[in-house]
Formats: sequence, C-alpha cells, structure tokens
Amino acid sequence: MLADEQHACTTQTTANQQRETMYYNTEQQNRRSTTSSGGVLSRSSFTTKGYRSPFSLKTISEPPSFLLALTRTRRKMRAKAKKVMVKKIKKASQLSVPSHKSEDADFLPLKGGPGRKLPDQEAPVDSNATVLYIGRIPHGFYEKEMEGFFKQFGTIKRLRIARNKKTGKSKHFGFIEFESPEVAKIVADSMHNYLLFEHMLQVDLVPPERVHLKLWNGANRIYKPLNWTQIEQKRHNKERTKEEHKKLVERILKRNQKRKKKIEAAGIEYECTEIVGSIQPASKKIKFDDESE
Repeated sequence: MLADEQHACTTQTTANQQRETMYYNTEQQNRRSTTSSGGVLSRSSFTTKGYRSPFSLKTISEPPSFLLALTRTRRKMRAKAKKVMVKKIKKASQLSVPSHKSEDADFLPLKGGPGRKLPDQEAPVDSNATVLYIGRIPHGFYEKEMEGFFKQFGTIKRLRIARNKKTGKSKHFGFIEFESPEVAKIVADSMHNYLLFEHMLQVDLVPPERVHLKLWNGANRIYKPLNWTQIEQKRHNKERTKEEHKKLVERILKRNQKRKKKIEAAGIEYECTEIVGSIQPASKKIKFDDESE
C-alpha cells in the first residue's frame, strides 16, 4: 500500500515538471518570435503556434491578458528610457566646458558651462553727503536719546524725527546731519543693520541733491506730549450759539428715545427722568393797558 502511494506521488511530480518545462519552452519561443518581429507581441504568433498552460493540458489560441499588459509596460519603459537619454545628451552638450577662458568672462562656474562676468558694482555715493536717513527707529528712542547716542561719532548739526501732526507720535524714521562727511560715512557703515531694542536700524547716506528744502522744518525742537484731557475739556466747555445748542439737545433726546425703547422691549417698567434744558419755557406775553383809554 505504501509503495503504491509513493509511486503515485512520483508520477504526479513528474507530470508537473513536464508541464512547467513545456510552458517555459513555449514562452521562450514566443519571446524569440516577438524579438524577430520588431519587439511587438503579435496575436498571430499565439494563434498559429499556441502554447500550453501549466494548469491545463488544453492549447490556448489567444494570448493571456497579463502578457499583453506586460508588453505595454515594457513598451512604455523603453520610451521613457529613450526620453531620459535624450535629455542627458542635451544637458551634456549645454554644459560642455570651453577649451579656453573667454576674455570677457571673470570666472568659470564649477558645474561647467560658459564663463560669466561679475555684476557691476553700484556707483559710490557722493563723498560730500553729510545727511543720514535713519529708519526703523524703536519706541522710546527719540530726539534726546538719539542725540546722546550719535554724539559719540562726531558733532551733530541738525536732528529731526518725523512725527504725526495731530497726535505728535513718532513715525519711526528721521534724519541727522553731521558737520563732517567723513563722520557721516563712518556712521552709515557702522550703524546700518544695527540691532537696537529688537529693531534693525536702516542707515543710509542722502546725496546733497536729494535733500528737500523743507526737510529741516521743526528740527532741534524738544517734543512735548499733548495734554489731551485739557484739550477735551476746552472743546466740551466752549461757548455755543443757539443753533449749536439746539443740535446738541436734539442728539441727546434722540439717544434717550432709543434707550427708552430698549428698556420697554426688555419688559422693564422704568420711568426715565426728563433731561434738564430739553423743554424750553414758553415766552410770557405781557399786555399793557392803553393809558389813552
């Protein structure tokens, strides 16, 4: 009994090996026919010759779908590889290093390619400039503090911080004029991008032809903060004409009526007191008896 089972297993194994060998030989033959026909897998090669599947003994006349998908994928990969190769050839031709350095070029790039020139440097600022523009001035660094700080470089002629005309607050930029242009040049080089109270100062020289005639209006003045309480008191207590007083009372009564409606809508019983001065007393008419009668 045991010998019969071993014989059956050996027979089944031999049959499977024969099927696999037959399938492999058929696939190799189909590949050769595909290569000879220009790399395209044709249906005619399958229909005329046919092949056997490792899972069945029947001959299949049509190519399986996975082989067609595999052929399409290989075709796309070949086209993609061809495109990549063309790009590499173009890039290599563009980055070809010249045999000798051009006379106009200042340097050759490390990655290859034609020589390049350095960018033209900006024209130097006029050496006679004594006015400095200072931007991004931090809060609290005003005329007195600025004069004490920049006095260490040299003598200051004029100093001005731009301020709001209405509120008097700083606009965070200003101008300084030194007596010597050399000092102004040193200040511009040393204080530009200087970190001060978390602000990077922007210091630049202003050429003499760009200095406005009214630039120094209000320079060297000590700023005094405005007393807004006093200003508001004067505005509130000023003498008004009859028309101005009438408009004022009308606005107050209008606001009072809106307030009454809101209170009534909330369901609150409340009697608002009358505003003094809202009701003008009626003029008294005085009649005189005729003495002639």
